[in-house]
Order: sequence, then C-alpha cells, then structure tokens
Amino acid sequence: MKRALITGISGQDGSYLAEYLLGLGYEVWGFVRREAETMRWLEPVHHRIELVYGDLRDGESLAVGFQKAWPDEIYNLAGQVFVPTSWDFPAETFDINVGGLSRLLQIIERTKRDTRLYQASSSEMVGNWDGPCNEQTPLQPTSPYGISKLAAHRLVEVYQARGLFAVGGILFNHESPRRGPEMVTRKITRAAAWWVMGDRTKLKLGMLEARRDWGFAGDYVRAMHAMLQQPVPKNYVVGTGVSHSVKDFLEEVLVALKELGYGESAPKSIEEWVEIDPHFLRPGEIHDLQADATLARNELGWQPTVDFKGLVRMMVEADLAGGRERHAASTPQATSNRA
Repeated sequence: MKRALITGISGQDGSYLAEYLLGLGYEVWGFVRREAETMRWLEPVHHRIELVYGDLRDGESLAVGFQKAWPDEIYNLAGQVFVPTSWDFPAETFDINVGGLSRLLQIIERTKRDTRLYQASSSEMVGNWDGPCNEQTPLQPTSPYGISKLAAHRLVEVYQARGLFAVGGILFNHESPRRGPEMVTRKITRAAAWWVMGDRTKLKLGMLEARRDWGFAGDYVRAMHAMLQQPVPKNYVVGTGVSHSVKDFLEEVLVALKELGYGESAPKSIEEWVEIDPHFLRPGEIHDLQADATLARNELGWQPTVDFKGLVRMMVEADLAGGRERHAASTPQATSNRA
C-alpha cells in the first residue's frame, strides 16, 4: 500500500486529494497546523486519515511528521495563497511558500530520496501573457505571491537536476464549494445565497473584466496524482483552456439562481447587486489567464469533467444549502430544540 503525505490536507485541494487517494487504496497522512474550521471537509474520511501537526516554517516539525508518515509521495499544497495578503506580508509569504518547500526537499534528500514530491505551482507565475499558456510560456509574475511561487517552481527544477523526483503542477484557477470565502468566486456565491434570503447588502468587488481559466478542484487533484506516476519528473500546465471574466461569473450565478427557482428573490441585474470598490483593485492585476493543457491531456490522459456552467451551479447550490442551514439554526424554534 502506497503512503501519501499531504500538506494543507484540510483545505480545498487537500481534502479532494485525500478522498481521491483513499479511493485508490493509499494510506493517507496529512500535515495540519491546528484543528482548523476547514477540517469539516475531511469529516466523511477523517477516521481513515492519520494527522500529524506541523508548520512549513518549522523544519523540525516537518522532519518529525515525515518520519512518522515515511511517505512514498508528498503533495505540498499548503501555503499562503491569497494574492492581496502577499502585498501586506511578502516576507511571510516567501518563508511559507519557498522556505517550506526547501525544508521538505532537504528532508527528502537527506532521509528518503525515493519519495516523490508534487509542488503546487500557480498560473499567477505567468503574469500578463497574451494567449493560452503552456509549459514553455515565459513566467513573469506581477505580485509577491506570484514571485514566491516562481521561486518555489525553480527550486523544484534545481532538485530535479539533483536526482529527486519532484514536479511542479502549474494549475490554473480551480474552484469548488470548498473554496475559501476570501476568494472571489466563493465570495460571489455566498453573497448570492445571502441575497435570496433577504440580505440586500451590495457585493463589493474590484475589476469585473479580469478573466480566469476556472475549473473544478476535484478534477485537478487527479492531475496532481498522475504527475507523480510518470516515469520521469516533468512539470505540467493544468486548466480547461477557456477563460471567463468575473462579470461572466456573476451573470452565470444569476442564471443558476433562476434555473434553481430563485428568480423572484434573486438580484435583477449585476448593477443592482454589485458595487465596485477601489479597495479591491489589485496592484499588478493580471487581465487574462488561459491554459493550454495539451501536454497534460496527451501524457497524463487528463480531461476536466465539470465545465464552467456546471462549476458555478455546483457552488451556488452548495451555498444556498449552507445558507438555509444557517438560517434554520438561527430561528427561535431551532434554538429551543438544541437546548
């Protein structure tokens, strides 16, 4: 039985990956810093996972966890992932995203060289490139976060040259109902659920014309695993190949609400619902990101199963269900039932 160790196991990607690997018969271990709120995503499989406590900034905790798990594969999915935060805390962003990876690679090289490592690289490394991006596209990041991911990606290549099996997955934006509420897609679908339940607070957003290649996170973890099963380490771009604007996402949310029977209570237009707030206009904004995942399709056999419309509807349905549960829990009757 193969053993996998996942950093960031309690997050969106980590939880989907844990479920996928368990389905393949893996023994799954996960690094956690604490019992985070996002541990709820692991509840259905929590009893089948071994957790170890550690922090990417603490090499000793990583070494202890590695010795316990003794993994055949490591998936490094933890990190400081919020671009605006990287402008406020660039040093911390680098310590986590680059320093954490360097500590893991050093542990592998010194103690178990046959462990294979997957590094979560990012489309934010590309910057503003005109057209679809593949593995040969020049990398020109525009934020401290993007630069930290590029530094980590280059570090993977350095250790590839030193004989380790380490790969960087250049994943374009991937979303799900498990996406953090600070991310724009989840911010939108949560606000839609609040609106139909009576909260008419306007949704504050930045640049609506920014375009991203959005796919379903549950699809993307299959590509992560496939990269570590190849005969030689190689970096791959993963994405749907189609980009949509934030405005497109908003419009599709309104369509989903109508299709789900919330047309009367849904916002009548984007203008009624959304307010542009300069606070959310990012310095160094990337205008359009679109993947060319030809290599992943041809060599990994990877294809997305959820399209843009299906992704938006999935997220809207999940936040509507969550909103109904929160509303029910806040009623006097529900309170008295819990007492």
